[in-house]
This record gives sequence, structure tokens and C-alpha cells, in this order.
Amino acid sequence: MGKFEGKIALVTGGTSGIGLATAQMFVNEGAYVYITGRRQNELDKAVNQIGKNVTGVQGDISKLEDLDKLYDIIKQEKGKLDILFANAGTGNFLPLGEITEEQVDRTFGINVKGTIFTVQKALSLFPNKVGSIIVTGSTAGSIGNPAFSVYGASKAALRALVRNWILDLKGTEIRVNVVSPGVILTPAYDGLFGDALEGVMESNRNTIPNGKVGTPEEVANAVSFLASDESSYLTGVELFVDGGLAQV
Repeated sequence: MGKFEGKIALVTGGTSGIGLATAQMFVNEGAYVYITGRRQNELDKAVNQIGKNVTGVQGDISKLEDLDKLYDIIKQEKGKLDILFANAGTGNFLPLGEITEEQVDRTFGINVKGTIFTVQKALSLFPNKVGSIIVTGSTAGSIGNPAFSVYGASKAALRALVRNWILDLKGTEIRVNVVSPGVILTPAYDGLFGDALEGVMESNRNTIPNGKVGTPEEVANAVSFLASDESSYLTGVELFVDGGLAQV
């Protein structure tokens, strides 16, 4: 039996990269998993790749009606939620002087507003107020990066929220932790860097203490730990999966 046998999990932003790798790991360990994504075709591909014990629900976490639809489906089909991986997020590069209102609204709408209500609306589904919530942060919330201030600020906000949420949830057995990836090679990097991708990755290999770029599966391992009873005395922590990048 897997360590998540009988558990119901939700992974937002589960169609590629870290979200998809984590959803696959949860299923491999016995969970039934719901995944979300904004694009139906990508969602269908992810469901087919995972292969079993998975349901895809199309939606945008920045839209509260989409979250309500998602949780209504989970409640009707499974009646509970044991694990929430609030992973959906977005970001792009614009330096100070070129930051736009659209960039701020979109980044904070998804990363901050969307995550707040993803977590808040899930609470009533945790049976007997027991469960694990993991929020995707980023090393960008702790260290500076050129032209990445809006994204970094949104991830720093998530870290601050979790510090407060563990106090709001005192008296329950719902744990909330942050996993903060560093440089992880995912399909999103193609859109961020385009033809410059390999050069950027080589530069990062020279900067990261561990000497390599991470994989989605390495982050999924950390999320799996935080979701499991193996981390039963951990709440409010920020677990960096970054090859040491944010520590130097």
C-alpha cells in the first residue's frame, strides 16, 4: 500500500511541470487526485498521462466561481479532501520602469488572491479538521532577481500568509507549509526564456551550490513529504528545493 492510500488530493496547476509530477506521485502512492488547469487540451493530456485515479477540472483559480465549481465537484464525488497542493501560479519579467497594471493584476490575481481563496474554500472539505496544505512559493520570494520584482513580491506574500494561517488554524490538525523551488526546468521556462533558455540554464548551473538545475520530480518528492504523516510535526515551514541557491 502507498502512503496516500485512500486519500483525496487536489493539485492546482497540475497540467505540467511540478504540478503534474506531484499529481503523478500522489497517484502512484495510492491517492485519488483532482488536477486543475486553465487550458482544457493541456488538462486532457495530463489526465491521460497520469492514467488512473485522476479527474481534471478546467478552471482559473483567480475566478472564485471556478473555485466554487471545483470544490462542488470534489464534495459531490468524494465528499472530502485530505491534501491540497496550491501550486497554480504565473510570472513574467518586467523591470522597474516598465511594470504594467496588467502584470500586477494578473500576477497577484493568480498567485495571491487565487491561492488565498483556493485554501480558504477548501477548509470545509477537510474531514475532522485534519489534513495537509502545501503552497508553492519560490526562491524569488527571498532573493532578488532582475526584472522579477512583481513575481517575487507575490511569492513573498504567500510566505507571510502561511505564517499567519497556522495561527488561524490553531486547534485543528490542518498543517500548512510552503515548498519553494529554485531553478527547476519545466515547460514554463520555454515561455520565459525562449531561445536563451540553454544559456540561462548554464549560467544557473555555475551559480547554484549544488551545481545543477532541478527537476519537477525533485520538488514533487518534497511536496510528498510535506503532504504525508512523515512531516506530522511540521507546520509553517518553508522548504527550499533549490540546490542551496537561496542559502548563500
